[in-house]
Amino acid sequence: MPSLEPFGKDIWIADGPVVESAGFAYPTRMAIMRLEDGALFLWSPIALTPELRAAIDVLGEVRFVVTPTCLHYVALPAWRAAYPNATLYAAPGSRTRAKHIAFDADLTDAPPSGWRGQIDQALMHGNAIATEAIFFHRASGTVLFADLLQNFPADWFKGWRSLVARFDRMIGTQAQVPQKFRLAFTNRRAARESLARIQAWPIEKVLMAHGTPITQNGAAFITRAFHWLIRDKA
Repeated sequence: MPSLEPFGKDIWIADGPVVESAGFAYPTRMAIMRLEDGALFLWSPIALTPELRAAIDVLGEVRFVVTPTCLHYVALPAWRAAYPNATLYAAPGSRTRAKHIAFDADLTDAPPSGWRGQIDQALMHGNAIATEAIFFHRASGTVLFADLLQNFPADWFKGWRSLVARFDRMIGTQAQVPQKFRLAFTNRRAARESLARIQAWPIEKVLMAHGTPITQNGAAFITRAFHWLIRDKA
């Protein structure tokens, strides 16, 4: 049963059930951020349960529901039905990949007026798999990554899946950019420009959908995680 865990000022996280993608099991995690007027911004929603809904409703009114990548959409129909007055934002590619979902608006490099000045955002351009929207919650100093940073426990996968996960850098001492995403950055100049915007934020903590959160020295962690992109001038 998911429960809300504070992660800083006006931000909470909730871990959800495991979902399967391409034969691999992934844990799920969402974040809830409360804006200055009391409204809620939901990032990468997990499976909705009555208990989770009740806990979120205590925090405030759900006004924005955001999928940060076109790969995170399985739980969205339930949230769309539960909060029909909330604005549902699509990451690039979401409308094509999840045609059954009625999105209201699209994420760009510029935050909309609803959360501008409180939550910053940048699209991570140049990747052939997905254009992920990276967010920065100013009040808590937290940057949020959905799939571009991952780290699974050493015993999470079994058999051949464990070998593939290690090769793909899904398993390691720290969260890394998986190999498949590294190779998919076909326009690295565009990716470095996106990363430069992210690095300009005063990052203290790093929250990931598939990895252990980083609670200090977040900016240095991001630099290490993307060192291969920073040094590649191609």
